[in-house]
Amino acid sequence: MAIDSQAGGAAHSGGSAGIFNNPYVLLALAGLLWSGNHIAGRAVAGHVPPLFLSALRWAIGAAVIYPFARPHLANDWRAIRAGWKPILFLTLSGGAVFSALQYVGLQWTTALNVSVFNSFSPVMMVAAGAAIFGDRLRAVQVAGILTSLGGVLLIVAQGDLATLMAMQFNQGDLVILFNMGLWAVYSACLRTRPPMHWTSFTVVLATVACIVTIPFAALELAAGRTVEITPLTIAAVAYVSTLSGILAFAFWNRGIEMIGSSRGGVFLHLIPIYGALLATSLLGERLHLFHVFGFVLILCGVYLAVRKPGK
Repeated sequence: MAIDSQAGGAAHSGGSAGIFNNPYVLLALAGLLWSGNHIAGRAVAGHVPPLFLSALRWAIGAAVIYPFARPHLANDWRAIRAGWKPILFLTLSGGAVFSALQYVGLQWTTALNVSVFNSFSPVMMVAAGAAIFGDRLRAVQVAGILTSLGGVLLIVAQGDLATLMAMQFNQGDLVILFNMGLWAVYSACLRTRPPMHWTSFTVVLATVACIVTIPFAALELAAGRTVEITPLTIAAVAYVSTLSGILAFAFWNRGIEMIGSSRGGVFLHLIPIYGALLATSLLGERLHLFHVFGFVLILCGVYLAVRKPGK
């Protein structure tokens, strides 16, 4: 199956207008919203138990999206019942388990290390698509993925290979690395989702993920873990629940549905660009030459990876 055939389900997403018909805008916006997720998760490490944070993320997200999904759920309910097996797999892998392990890993590692491992997701998505569905990838797409990966590593290393080599890794990094592989499988398998409106799928994903995570969150609290209610934790929970949670997942799912995981995965490489731009504009940090070169490589790589044959 050729890589572009993954977009075949796009016509079934409910006919949403505007940006929901532009996969490149959607995937870029998802990366923008996710750029703050690692920072928020790391900021509340030790203040909010990770599984409690994940359960709360999905509970609030489901409550927020439900009023918008309700008119479509009645129409999509037959498809949801008929396709419950792939839906269950997607909600467990990309929802419950992925979200929980992300916050667990951030208890031990840094947001910078997560960015390094996150940059390998597009390569893992290519591997998952090839292994599970026999996807073929054109040489120009491989070149684009490798080019953007080089840009990410240049930014992370701050233009010095010794900085990258000196980074220390721990058990949290192993959790995050496994999680990136899980995300790659989830993104590749999004094509198995039955045709339904994007809000229907998002509310089902959030609801199932919440239900599955609640017992483990309860065990955390029973073991003596406490939740600190402060302006920081409230803001972080609000952000991960609505923006990096529901909205980013909706954008990502719709974008991947339209152009496929192998072409769309490279947009994750935009996250370091967003992080650097936010740091320079909001925190007053300096923009260095390695940032500029890294940005150029990433953008060139994204362009090559999403090009259609013959262009």
